[in-house]
Amino acid sequence: MGTAGRINRVREVLAAARLEHVRYAIRDIAVLAEQLACEGKPFLPLNIGDPLLFDFQTPPHLIEAVTKAMRDGKNGYAPSLGIDEALEAVRAEAERNGIRDIQGVFITQGVSEAVEVGFAALLNPGENVVTPCPEYPLYSLVLAQLGAQPNSYRLSEESGWEPDLEHLASRIFTGTRAIIVGNPNNPTGAVYSRRTLEAIAELARQHNLVIFADEIYSKLALDGEPPVSIAALAPDVPVVTMNGLSKAYMVPGWRLGWAVVSGRGVELKAYVEWMQKLLRARLSANHPEQYAVRPALEGPQDHLQEVLAKLRRRRDLTMKWCHAIPRLSCVAPRGGFYAFPQLDIPGSDEDFVKQLLIEKQILVVHGSGFCQAPGAQHIRIVFLPDEATLERAYTGIAAFMREHYS
Repeated sequence: MGTAGRINRVREVLAAARLEHVRYAIRDIAVLAEQLACEGKPFLPLNIGDPLLFDFQTPPHLIEAVTKAMRDGKNGYAPSLGIDEALEAVRAEAERNGIRDIQGVFITQGVSEAVEVGFAALLNPGENVVTPCPEYPLYSLVLAQLGAQPNSYRLSEESGWEPDLEHLASRIFTGTRAIIVGNPNNPTGAVYSRRTLEAIAELARQHNLVIFADEIYSKLALDGEPPVSIAALAPDVPVVTMNGLSKAYMVPGWRLGWAVVSGRGVELKAYVEWMQKLLRARLSANHPEQYAVRPALEGPQDHLQEVLAKLRRRRDLTMKWCHAIPRLSCVAPRGGFYAFPQLDIPGSDEDFVKQLLIEKQILVVHGSGFCQAPGAQHIRIVFLPDEATLERAYTGIAAFMREHYS
């Protein structure tokens, strides 16, 4: 057969239909920014929650621990569930936080892998997990990969972004297997009250649901005491509590997280076994970085005081700016390093973000990339940069709004 005949048989390789609507706005919007940078227009990144892009540093004792592990030859595969000393340190930390009846502890490639493994071991095609709206977009992305059905519950902006418990209850039906709770929340910065967490736990108890508790920002509470872990409030409810080193310990690139599974052992036995099977199939999480877990959780915490002081100043500066600009309002974030201001503008928030980037070279993320409520318009701002940089960014955003929406 000639070349022409073979060419005529070429067919496009089609992607899976279930991924048609998959988006990851935090990184997707950066593609346009990188194109502008290649044209000699550097941009100010307020889109990625990476402290090391700014004036934050990894605690030296963690770097020393990982360096020593590498020099000691800890560069092969690790045990699939994690090295013993890391698992012991995570379990001890969970117990200090009031979590009891622990049925499993796993080291993962960041919280992202904990979400992936937890969902994959639980869900059948067509089932669903109730996710917050707005949400961290990874949740829906993983569910789409698994062929699970979208199902979201509202967070109430009028109530400080606390979950709308009545709406959450209405979203539980046949096929619902779990509830996601991000506390502190990304993108809103909300920290949930004990009463709210107890109500969510009761819903899970009544409907035999698993709770996935994303607590990666738990040590970055900006007002008052750290948030309580929902697993500590409901020891009888199956909870997968997820955390890691990336945010509080300034090492997002190490991709080092963990999951703690708690609840009644008989009920969780098969589920934990399936999570372990999936973890064995991917061999192991990063090996030398696991030797930083114990020094992080049990060693000096001095850096957190400086981190929190910086974040409080930058949060307050952000709120001052939000209150001063017409067509902008914002619920004060109480944890993490994100603000989620509401826009009062014609058009879409995605168009706003793209035009802001093109004209002012300031990169934020559109709220529609976080599954916000229909008709709402927001932007997510990362307030990690130093005050002078934030002032420059906010001056640019204010000028943009005057030019377009005055």
